Amino acid sequence: MHTKDYDAAFPFVTPSTLYDRDGLLTEIRGQFRLDWNGTHGSGHWARVLHHGMKVGTARKADLLVVELFAFLHDSQRHDERGDWGHGARGSEYARALNGTFFDLKPKQIDLLCKAIAKHSDGEVVTNVTIQSCWDADRLDLGRVGIEPSAEYLSQEAVQYIDFALEWSQK
Repeated sequence: MHTKDYDAAFPFVTPSTLYDRDGLLTEIRGQFRLDWNGTHGSGHWARVLHHGMKVGTARKADLLVVELFAFLHDSQRHDERGDWGHGARGSEYARALNGTFFDLKPKQIDLLCKAIAKHSDGEVVTNVTIQSCWDADRLDLGRVGIEPSAEYLSQEAVQYIDFALEWSQK
């Protein structure tokens, strides 16, 4: 699927007006330990945001949670490779930022924190918001030489594997 077809099929609007996106990104960048333009940096987050908004819109997910996931899920990495504690650290970081740059309700912050904490565990869940977050991240696996597997994606995300793989390898 070409970018034009992908965008036409699933238009979306990000919920950035619901929180201080600029403040949040400045905060994240100020403490980020890796290369901002590296494998787990801003380009990855932008693709995760794009995929998350597409899949999340189709699945009727909480798009604010999906957007915040895109920016926060890898924000606490200490290493580009097997940093297995980064999800738990990211979850704690997100909870600490709630009320400063965004103001999520208890259910929303719990969803965001679970999505961040377990995003590298290879699980599949029925919760549309959490799975949309994980789908968005998994669709960008091509950047590290891994083709996304339909087994770990929602039906809505599966149709974007080829597009996402091509985009992540550019």
